Amino acid sequence: MKRKDYIKWDEYFMGIALLSTERSKDPSTSVGACIVSEDNKILSVGYNGMPLGCSDEEFPWDREGAPLDTKYFYVCHAELNAILNYTGTNMKGAKLYTSLFPCNECTKAIIQSGIKEIIYKSDKYADTDAVKASKRMMDAAKVLYRPYKPIGRDITISL
Repeated sequence: MKRKDYIKWDEYFMGIALLSTERSKDPSTSVGACIVSEDNKILSVGYNGMPLGCSDEEFPWDREGAPLDTKYFYVCHAELNAILNYTGTNMKGAKLYTSLFPCNECTKAIIQSGIKEIIYKSDKYADTDAVKASKRMMDAAKVLYRPYKPIGRDITISL
């Protein structure tokens, strides 16, 4: 008889996205993403961080100050990193699990890459123009999005 307390696909893939947040060096907002094929195979993962060759120590992580002294011009978001990390040739019909609803810039890449569904844990920036634009583009491009429904289960991983 098989185990009955195994996690379902949504929990598994959101768990991968959440584990990916632990790689982020961002002191205020750690984000993780996991892209999954139509047949539930992990295609790629990503987290928010500086581009390759841009030192985590030398580039700013601040949220406030002069634009060139904040993280916003430099950090690559988790969703875009997951798309760029993909080494295959086709993401058509894929799903993207993310800990934070995608911004408008990531949404453009999501749509262009063929991803057709977004499952997100938090939508804390729902009232911003960036997220409003994201949802407008996703609706127009017929990209589905839905909140992740937590199951209220803690899983501890000892590393």
